[in-house]
This record gives sequence, C-alpha cells and structure tokens, in this order.
Amino acid sequence: MDARLNYFASPTTGQALKHFMSAGKALRDSALPAATQELVSLRVSQINGCAFCIDMHTKEATAAGETAVRLNLVAAWREATVFTEAERAALALAEEGTRVADAATGVSDEVWAHAAKHYDEEQLVALVTLVAFMNAANRMNIITQQPAGNYVAGQFH
Repeated sequence: MDARLNYFASPTTGQALKHFMSAGKALRDSALPAATQELVSLRVSQINGCAFCIDMHTKEATAAGETAVRLNLVAAWREATVFTEAERAALALAEEGTRVADAATGVSDEVWAHAAKHYDEEQLVALVTLVAFMNAANRMNIITQQPAGNYVAGQFH
C-alpha cells in the first residue's frame, strides 16, 4: 500500500508539518506523564482507526518500557485492572474528547472532574492539547492512507 501523498515532498506541507511536529515535541516535554501520553495517543488512534499512529505509539510505548499487557488492554481499559485511576481518567477524557460528535455534549462534567482530580492545570492543558493533536494527526494519516508497520521508535524525535 502506498500513501496518497508524501507530506515531506511538498514545501508547503513540509513547513506546516515542521511546526506541527514542534507542537508534538512540546507535548512530549510537558508535565503530563510519558506513559499517560502514549496510552492516550494509542487510544485516540484506536478509536479513529489510524493504523500508522497505532503502529507508532505502540512502538514508542514499548521502547519506553511499557508492557505488552497494558498496551493490549488499552482498547478495553474499563475492564482492565492494569491502569491507575489517573490513567483511567485520562483515557475517559481522551475517549469523550475524540467522540465529540457522537456524544453531542462533548466531554461530560463527570469525566472532566475525574481528570481534574488526578491532574493539575498544566497537565490538563497538555492532556486536552494531546487529544486534539492526535485527532488531527489521525485524520491526516487516514485521509492520505499512510501505511503502517514500518515505523521505528524515535523516528520523528
């Protein structure tokens, strides 16, 4: 499978992606725990069906020491006992933030309050921005059918 577009071949898109990836770096450097970032990135990508990002975030999380059990259970996190309460709050916020069109009301007060119980304002800003960032990345990759399977951990760092 070949991608419909090569983002890096276009000067306009290459410049835009340079800034987009800078936003990703700022998020990686934020106070939001790295494990939480990878779990949220993976869950958003699973919901959206972005194979490229699922491949990327599974490999990044593995390289950072995440266990196969936790990665395999992200899709069913509600029934899994391997996630902390803080991670569960982040995953709930990520799901509702990704499914805004389905929920019609956006992120519920209950989900927001649960996240705010576990994360300070700086971490919440990073979490909300990460959810939006991942949704944008997923859409770009899905629209252009970016192939999955060949990502190498650290490739975009």
